[in-house]
Amino acid sequence: MLSIAQTETGRYTTAALALIAFAVLLTGCGSTDLAYQATLRAAEQGDAAAQFILGVMYVEGTDAPKDDAEALRWFRAAAEQGHADGQWLLGTAYDSGDGVPQDYSEAVRWYRLAAEQGHASAQFRLGVMYDDGRGVPRDDAEAVRWYRAAAEQGHRDAQSFLGFMYHYGKGVLKDDAEAARWYRLAAEQGNVVAQDALRDMDSDGQGAPHEDSEALRRMRAAADQGDAGAQCKLGVRYANGKSVPQDYAEAVRWLRLAAEQGYVDAQRNLGFMYHYGKGVLKDDAEAARWYRLAAKQGDLVAQDALRDMDSDGQGAPHEDGEALRRLRAAAEQGLAEAQSNLGFMYERGEGVPQDYAEAVRWYGLAAEQGDADAQYNLARMHYMGEGVPQDYPEAARWLRLAAEQGDADAQYRLGVMYALGRGVPRDYVLAHMWFNLAASSASDEQIRQEALAMCERMDLTADQIADAQRRAREWTENHRQDDRGGGAAAD
Repeated sequence: MLSIAQTETGRYTTAALALIAFAVLLTGCGSTDLAYQATLRAAEQGDAAAQFILGVMYVEGTDAPKDDAEALRWFRAAAEQGHADGQWLLGTAYDSGDGVPQDYSEAVRWYRLAAEQGHASAQFRLGVMYDDGRGVPRDDAEAVRWYRAAAEQGHRDAQSFLGFMYHYGKGVLKDDAEAARWYRLAAEQGNVVAQDALRDMDSDGQGAPHEDSEALRRMRAAADQGDAGAQCKLGVRYANGKSVPQDYAEAVRWLRLAAEQGYVDAQRNLGFMYHYGKGVLKDDAEAARWYRLAAKQGDLVAQDALRDMDSDGQGAPHEDGEALRRLRAAAEQGLAEAQSNLGFMYERGEGVPQDYAEAVRWYGLAAEQGDADAQYNLARMHYMGEGVPQDYPEAARWLRLAAEQGDADAQYRLGVMYALGRGVPRDYVLAHMWFNLAASSASDEQIRQEALAMCERMDLTADQIADAQRRAREWTENHRQDDRGGGAAAD
């Protein structure tokens, strides 16, 4: 079901606001039908702002009969005339599959048209698409670019997400002070996720004010004496232009000195500089080499970057024939992990021709053995209709099996299914429960933040929230008992 309230707040055009004001004025005079008729006449005459407002009327069912199909028709008419709000809402429809077949590429197309006109919510959503790799290849740097464009216009969710990117060094060099700055701007607008992140940073002593000149002098002196931590921090300062003039070449010099001493943050950041050609010629193989060194020390951001490069065919060769032969042999012998990995390769076309049906087959074999990753991936295939007919109930069934094993991604997606009523009866309390569990169990900070944000955005009463939290506690306790040999919980 289309809903303006389910999307981020848009920045309506002056013409649209004027028409809204006119419609409200007529409605306030008891002339609801006059407001509708006036808007309809203008829309039929080709006025893009009127077409957009008519779509809103049909969505809300206030000044016109509620009709999602008619709303979408008028949003499209406005969008095709270049109306940024219409383009943004049409993008959200394709993004969520509300009223149209879900199509991430089409969502990206409409988001981009609105974003290029400066529409903050569209810029934010385009950043999310690049962040998640939906409809476009995943690209953290491009995600940062669009988050920044929206954040600089005051979009609070974009500010929070941009803070996250700086906090974890995704698409930019890790910079706690810059992360704290963006988190703080979002927190001041009431973003609960940013407020929570800021408290965590403050408790860890991160995000403090920038160094004064004396502190910077001490940092440089330590770097000159070979202190790897100081060298890395100084490199980051030069890369971001904080307290010193921005100078990528100088940043690379200091990062390299620290990286060659085995300093993990510097290795990851130097990989970033090679990956995006900052201060050096772009060199994917060299980027992968430094990412790999950091990843071997357990750096999660470097591991994530390396996986992205491998999936795009950058930096490292795909599985050679012998490795693939061994993997297939293990899968055919019934090893669930091998079956799941082989399914992933067929889904992505890595080392084998892309084949969704074959991916579903291998995921299914592993999922039936209880492999949580395979259950989650099989749910995605059923949800998207890739390799199998689209089947929301089947997607929900596999998500539940993975979620019951504590898979945070599955718990989050199952929460979405309950919130939307897809494949399961709509139940906001259960949705809130699964979002709570995902936020508690997620090792991926982005999933945790998204789950917390969904909890915040749901319009529940205090009693419903308390009920959801109670269920989440009971689920956790029951599963602890199950780990000790007790019984399993159910919704």
